[in-house]
Parts: sequence; structure tokens; C-alpha cells
Amino acid sequence: MAFPQPLSLGDKIKEWDSVPLFMKSLPGPDEDVDDTAISALQSLAHEGTPDEIAQNFKEQGNEYFKGKRYREALGFYNQGIDAKPEDPKLLEVLLCNRAACNLELKNYGSVLRDCARAIALNSECSKAYYRSAQALLALERMDDALDACQRCLNFDPVNDSMTTLRDLVLKAKSVNEGKERQKPIRMLIQERGLIEVADPSSSASSDHKPHFEDDTESSALILPSFFLYPQYAESDIVPNFHEDTTFGDQLSNMFPPNVPAPDWDLKHEYVYGKLNIYAITRTKRLLKVGMKMTLRELLDVVKAKDGTPDGLEVREGYLSFVVLPKGEVEQRWVDEFKKSRDRDS
Repeated sequence: MAFPQPLSLGDKIKEWDSVPLFMKSLPGPDEDVDDTAISALQSLAHEGTPDEIAQNFKEQGNEYFKGKRYREALGFYNQGIDAKPEDPKLLEVLLCNRAACNLELKNYGSVLRDCARAIALNSECSKAYYRSAQALLALERMDDALDACQRCLNFDPVNDSMTTLRDLVLKAKSVNEGKERQKPIRMLIQERGLIEVADPSSSASSDHKPHFEDDTESSALILPSFFLYPQYAESDIVPNFHEDTTFGDQLSNMFPPNVPAPDWDLKHEYVYGKLNIYAITRTKRLLKVGMKMTLRELLDVVKAKDGTPDGLEVREGYLSFVVLPKGEVEQRWVDEFKKSRDRDS
């Protein structure tokens, strides 16, 4: 004789989710349900104007939030927002409340998105700035967290909670910078996703090597770089490319307008504003670099992701970038590069 097997904990929880008393959120108004009690609750919850429906879900969410049942509260706030309230203040509150739930659940990207929406509705929404700063601090984006704190304090200077949070961010930033200063240069290069490559065919030692901005081993790196002009088989050395310098600033210093062109620039094509820069990763990815992008930002974009090894190569202490005039010359070089890459793969 077979006896019924006891339900697992997971199955019991699923069963409870179908009981009105324990439901984390109610089905939507268009969802078919067989349970009479649920249908009645569903009808009540979705009756009224969008603002009345949203207000009802907000109040239910608040009750769950007070009980620290953040996932359940999140479900009700979601339904309140989905009701599309017409009162911007109500929508702002729902967004901030949902952000508070996601902050507790460590869904920091969702926190930032909801706070951005709340700030778009009300540029002086202190709660949105506060929760944004909390999420950014958790993500260790200290400068962005400080910016959020300061923006709030500009219009709400007596906000003690924000002042306390700003001081906490400043302290965390100081601690992080202290840790950065203690790291040796090679470790920092690896953390930036750079791949050091020794050239066995080269017997000459480089005059320039990656180094810290100053003798105190600050977190900023100076990375010597080659800027290559394959159209004319020419190049320039930039011995001190600061990782927080934008490529646009670097290029404008090298090719300013209204100055004589280099001797090799026969057609006077190499002028800032008429050029594009490309970076080539170890796996032969070809990336067009934005002029507003800093070297540090580029390194973050190309570093290994999801366990796939990749990054910019440092050969004999130098990075390399390709500079081309926009248009036909650029397209021809890109096409030839891709053909060569595909042929070798």
C-alpha cells in the first residue's frame, strides 16, 4: 500500500502562495482565477481610479515593508506602479518605496533606475537621492555617491541623514584610496585588465614604463602609448598618457587646428575633429574609441568579462592605438583588418 509522500518545504511554500492570507501579490485584473476568495479580493483591489488602486497597493506594500517582508512589499509596489497612477506625487512615492525594497534585497541597479525616475518627476526628491547614494556606496562608486549626496544637500542643506551618509561615503572613499596606494604597480596593471607582453625579438629596453602619477603610489596610472598612423606607417609616442585623460583631449593636443601639419601628412587630413581612434584587444576585437572616453574607462570596457580572457596589451611598456582620418581611408583599413583577422582565426 502506497502512502502519500510529505511535501517538501519548497512545495509547501508554493501551496501557501495560493492562499489569500499568504499571497505575496494579487493576480492582475485580466488573470483568470478559480478561487472565489481570490476573485473577490482581486475585484476589490482593482476597483476604482488608477490613483485609488495605486494608493491601495502602496498601503499594502507599506504594511509588508514595516514587517521587513521586502519581497512581498515589492510585489505590491510593482502593482501600484503598474496601475499607472495619474498623480505624479503618488508615483514618486511608489518608486521610492520600491527602491527601498530593492535596496534591502541588494538589487542596486533597480534602485538606481527607480530613483532616476523619481528625480525626473521631482528634481528635489530627497529620498531618491538618498537611496541612490546608498546604492552607489554599496557598489563602491564613491564619486557618484558623493555627487548624489551633494545634489541633495544643495536644496536640502539641513538633511541630517544625507549629511551623515555623505560623511560615511567620504570615509569609505578615503579607506579605498588608502588601499589603492598600497598596491604595487604590477597588481594595479592587472586589475585594470592590461596584459603585459614581452617581445623576445626586442633587445632594447623601453625608456618609458607604466607608473603611478606621483611617488606616493596613488591609484592613477600613467601609461606610455604609441599612436599609430598606418596610412603613412608613422607613429607618435605619448610618454605620459594619464588614465583619466580623455582621448579627445589627447588628440586635440597632438593635432590642434590652425597649426602646420606634420611633414608626413601629405593631404593635411590629420586634424582634431576629423579623426577616429581604434583600440585592438588581445583577442583581436576592434573597438572604436569615443572622444569623451577616458583611458581608464576604455580599460574597464575591454577587460575580461565572464571569465573570457581579454584586454589591451602592453608591449615593452607601451599601449598602442590606431588613428585614422574619417571616411574612405578609415573604412578601407577597418575592412583590411577584419579580413586579416578572419583569415588568421
